Amino acid sequence: MLAPAVLAGCGGSARDTAPDDVRRLLDRRAAAVLDRDERAYRATGGPVTAYDNLREVPLASWAYRVRDFDRDGARATVTAELRYRVAGHDRAPLTADRALTLQRRDGRWHVTGERPARRAARQLWDQGRVDAVRGTRSLVLGVGRAPRDLRRYAELADGAVPAVRAAWPRPWAGRVLVLVPRSLDGMADLLGAPAAGYQGIAAVTTGETGGPGTAPADRIIVNPDAYGVLGDLGKQVVLTHETTHVATRAHTSRATPLWLSEGFADWVGYRGTGRPPAQAAPALRRAVAEGAPPAALPEDDDFGFGGDARRLARAYEGAWLACRMIADEWGARKLTDFYAAVGAHDERPGAVADALRDVLDTDQEEFTARWRAYLRRELG
Repeated sequence: MLAPAVLAGCGGSARDTAPDDVRRLLDRRAAAVLDRDERAYRATGGPVTAYDNLREVPLASWAYRVRDFDRDGARATVTAELRYRVAGHDRAPLTADRALTLQRRDGRWHVTGERPARRAARQLWDQGRVDAVRGTRSLVLGVGRAPRDLRRYAELADGAVPAVRAAWPRPWAGRVLVLVPRSLDGMADLLGAPAAGYQGIAAVTTGETGGPGTAPADRIIVNPDAYGVLGDLGKQVVLTHETTHVATRAHTSRATPLWLSEGFADWVGYRGTGRPPAQAAPALRRAVAEGAPPAALPEDDDFGFGGDARRLARAYEGAWLACRMIADEWGARKLTDFYAAVGAHDERPGAVADALRDVLDTDQEEFTARWRAYLRRELG
């Protein structure tokens, strides 16, 4: 009788080491990106376009985690989760799904291509060479933009941070990361959404609401087509608005209605500019003049980018004036307390009602009536 160990080996086949070989290859590729080692990167295969595009991006980490491996002889495809951190901004890695193609030559695997995985958003370096400009409180990463343009973004972002600090006294990082693609289409690619939904939108901020302070940094993503036609005041208001979203992220949750988060960001953006409501809220001013002011605060659906532009304008203007009214009639500190109290709830039901009662000593019906009277007074 043969020993069990001998029997276990009979008829067996050698284990395919390709998945492990590819994981080690991607580890070397990641190390080459971090070490700025072009020779080591070239040794992993593929064109160096992505490496060149990333040269100026300050990276604190870069790693691939293979999720799917499919081999067909000397060729293979891999879906991997890329995890990376931008130095000085990300406290935790941002993740992006990537699709890689590989070929085996001379007994070794080589990368022949890397791109965003199916249905995954593109990264900024997928769009071209990234230029970086560091401000005192900001980092601006851009593609296809002149250095002087990126420096101007950094100056405006640097100006936004103290303005937000003055309005939002709670702790936050106090720095912002701004991405400036080549065009509206580039912005849409970064968001993984159709460009038509962002026409006329100067910038958006991406991030995780209610994070514990260990999430990736928010990204302010600029639409250069819409942002570029704004005047200096408009550009500053936009970046201050978006920076407010960065600052308030940890106190924003599923319970926070868009009228509060967007209205508060606009309140901070316009604060101290001297811009009167009649100029800053033309859509609502027309509605009031026509005797048709809104009957209720804006709903979340009213803020849809791809819908009626007038409806969207009225939603933002009404939200701003609701927050402005709280600051005027209850005080700026009550406004920030109200924001935090709403966001402290886990779910939407009851969140606003509880905060209205506990912070402002009012209820939904009275608050709405005061807001409507405020619109008539400020816009009439």
